[in-house]
Amino acid sequence: MADLPVTKSFVVPAAELQWRFTRSSGPGGQNVNKLETAVELLFDLQASVVLGEVRRQRLQERLGSKLSGGVLRVVAAEHRSQWRNRELALERLAQLLREGLKPPPKPRRATKPTRGSQRRRLDAKKQRGQLKQQRQRRHHSDD
Repeated sequence: MADLPVTKSFVVPAAELQWRFTRSSGPGGQNVNKLETAVELLFDLQASVVLGEVRRQRLQERLGSKLSGGVLRVVAAEHRSQWRNRELALERLAQLLREGLKPPPKPRRATKPTRGSQRRRLDAKKQRGQLKQQRQRRHHSDD
């Protein structure tokens, strides 16, 4: 397999990717019982040479729930052929790394609610309270 281009400036060498193959459930007919078409792709963030400390830290923070012992794991078993599942796993890994490497969003600037929005909110609360008052009066008069 060739290297995995993630962005223009970041490429994961093929030597840092580990592949595992297992028998896949699902489509495949008799191949399901004979061929190992399911693909598991592993990328060890801790051992990676191409990741700088900043990128490694950002990926660990953003993809923390998807990591197991510092290893990012992607599974693909949708297709009948191992080759298509390999391509799918590479695409998924590249997409995960792209998402994980994005800079964090700018923090939200706190703003005060406008006078009009405050008035609308209070008017809605008054209407709701009046509606509930009407229900109570009607309910007690039925007794």
